[in-house]
Amino acid sequence: MSVTMAGVNVDVATQARPLPAKEFREVVFDVKDLGVSYSGNQALQDVSLEIYRNFVTAFIGPSGCGKSTFIRCFNHMNDLIPSAKVEGTILYHGEDMYGPEVDAVEVRKRIGMVFQKPNPFPKSIYDNVAFGPRVLGMTDGLDERVERALQQSALWDEAKDRLKSSALSLSGGQQQRLCIARCLAVEPEVILMDEPASALDPIATTRIEDLMHELKKDYTIVVVTHNMQQAARVADMTAFFSVNRGEEGQRTGILVEYDATSKIFTQPSDKRTEDYVTGRFG
Repeated sequence: MSVTMAGVNVDVATQARPLPAKEFREVVFDVKDLGVSYSGNQALQDVSLEIYRNFVTAFIGPSGCGKSTFIRCFNHMNDLIPSAKVEGTILYHGEDMYGPEVDAVEVRKRIGMVFQKPNPFPKSIYDNVAFGPRVLGMTDGLDERVERALQQSALWDEAKDRLKSSALSLSGGQQQRLCIARCLAVEPEVILMDEPASALDPIATTRIEDLMHELKKDYTIVVVTHNMQQAARVADMTAFFSVNRGEEGQRTGILVEYDATSKIFTQPSDKRTEDYVTGRFG
C-alpha cells in the first residue's frame, strides 16, 4: 500500500500479520488524561491512549507538540527536570507508574531508552554494554549477556573482534546500535526511542529500522520520529500530536488521533491529521 505525503509516494508498512483485534491485545501502558507542565507552562495536556505489547508505536507531529515530553513520562525522565510536573495517570501493567512506592531506578531497568544522538560512554565497547548490568548487580554470565545484547542489536559481527576498543571509534550508526545493546543488556520489557535515526545516514537508518522489526518480537517499542516515512515503515500504531496556541503565543501539545498506522496514513479520521501527513501543514 502506498500514500503520497508532501508530494512523495511512500510505501505504508504492511505488517507480517494483521493486527490482532483490540480485545486480544495486551496493554502495557494505559495513559489517562496525562498532562505535563514546566514552570507552570502547559507543554502537553489531556493525552489518553493505550500502548500494546510487542507493537511498535510511533509518535509523530510538528516540533514543539510534546512528543519527546510524552515519551519521557514512561520512564520518569521528566523527574530529572525540577520544574516539570506530571498530572494524570500512566498505568504499567495496571500499576500506577507515579504512585508513591514506585522506584524510578527499577522503572528505568524495565523501560530502557535510546536517545536522538548516540551517547556511548568513553569506555570500551564491552564496558559500555556491561555498564548497566554491573551497576544493577547482574554480573553472573556477564560475557554471555554482553554477547547476547550485541547480537540482538545486530552489532556482534562488527564488534566481536574489537570488544576492548573504544566505543568512540565506532561509526555513528554503530554507536547507536551500541546504545541499543547497552539498553538491552539489562533485559528491559520496553524500549523507548527518541528520534533514534535522525542523526544517521540513510544506510544506518535502514539498519535501525530493520532492528526495530526484529526487536518487536521480544520487546515493546515506542518511537518518536519527525520522519513520517519512517513511521509508515516501522510502526503498527501511530499517534499524531499537534499544537494548540494560546494567549501570548503559548504552545500546548495535544493528541489529535491514534490508530493503526495504515489508517493514520491512508484514512485518517481527523482533517488535521490528513493535512499533516499530506504535507499541507507542519
